[in-house]
Amino acid sequence: MQIYVILIACAVLLLCLFFKVPVFISVFAGALVYFLLGASSSPAILAQRIISGTQSIPLLAIPFFICAGVFMNYTGVTKRIMNFCNALTKRMTGGLGQVNVLLSTLMGGLSGSNLADAAMEAKMLVPEMEKAGYSKEFSSVLTATSAMITPLIPPGIGMILYGSIANVSIGKLFVAGIGIGILLCVSLMILVWIISKKRGYQVAQKEPRQKGEVGKSFRQAVLPLCLPIIIIGGIRIGAVTPTEAGTVAIVYALLLGVVYHEITIKNIISGLKESVATTASIMLIVGGASAFAWVLTRERIPQQLTTLITSNIHNKYLFLLIVIVFLLLVGMFIEGNAAMIVLVPLLAPVAAAYGIDEIHFAMLFIFVMAVGGVTPPMGTLIFVTCGVTKCDIKAFIKESLPFYVLLLIVMLLIAFVPVLSTGLVNLVY
Repeated sequence: MQIYVILIACAVLLLCLFFKVPVFISVFAGALVYFLLGASSSPAILAQRIISGTQSIPLLAIPFFICAGVFMNYTGVTKRIMNFCNALTKRMTGGLGQVNVLLSTLMGGLSGSNLADAAMEAKMLVPEMEKAGYSKEFSSVLTATSAMITPLIPPGIGMILYGSIANVSIGKLFVAGIGIGILLCVSLMILVWIISKKRGYQVAQKEPRQKGEVGKSFRQAVLPLCLPIIIIGGIRIGAVTPTEAGTVAIVYALLLGVVYHEITIKNIISGLKESVATTASIMLIVGGASAFAWVLTRERIPQQLTTLITSNIHNKYLFLLIVIVFLLLVGMFIEGNAAMIVLVPLLAPVAAAYGIDEIHFAMLFIFVMAVGGVTPPMGTLIFVTCGVTKCDIKAFIKESLPFYVLLLIVMLLIAFVPVLSTGLVNLVY
């Protein structure tokens, strides 16, 4: 009887998402159906599971890093890093496109939020790219896709969530994310070069850079660029936990504001309000998804799924291919954080049963979920970017095709070349 209740709960969840009901309400509704129809369950347990799902020490890192990222945007950090990126890519074909990718990579180590990164770059860079001759569609797609790098570079919120759910070292995930983030960064820069050369976007400049231009821009950006090193170094030597590293990041961001003379009381208040709003939206999803994940665990769905898959699929690489296809489909309809909280308890034990390294599987999972942000119909990065740039969504999707091919290639590399995920971790740990 209970299996039918689970199926009805899942159907309600999917229907709510299909009709564009907010994600946290959709997840609440699915969990509530189980507690109302399940003969042995009290609805009061739902409230307990929602609250307990948000009362995790590692999850405290999320509001801290969000707050740090917001303060970074108020202290002139973004402008200094963009000038540094511009100096590095000045003589490259598709210069502003390369700046777009590099800025996302470097800002990923500061904000941890891909939506914030996409919105910021859509406001700052897309108008400049259009003035330089890039199409609005290309500029918007590149901005959304490059924002995917943000959750891969520490302190990515997705890594914090995955580590707290699957009981995997967040410090190791941070280190692994650097390698995957750089892989995606280099891949996107190559694609930008190819497309720019084909379309004649910003051909390479032959005149030499001004003397000391790169050095000067680096000196202006060096302090904020030290933050990821401080975070990972502090966690690695045991000086701070990931949660404590978040508080260090906030203090560091405020200190930068003082050093650059760009922080004001008004900015601090605005930053705190923005941080609370962003954190609340994430934690509502975390609470609801935690309750739904508890339902699945209570009904032993993970164990049954593990037995079913391992008894029918005997090759771990075939399993990884199936996981990629499944997560891509899920990512098209369900927000990444919600999907992660529900699916990690299901799939991580199965991956372990195949002997797949936990860091390797974690990075593949996080990457595929990040791809969901740029895939229709529910891609959040699409809506955020197009909302700012006023790009037509149909034109956006058409322009995205070469980027989807690239993301698929990178995805397969991550799946079938484990050293890309684990190599740097083995060097550091």
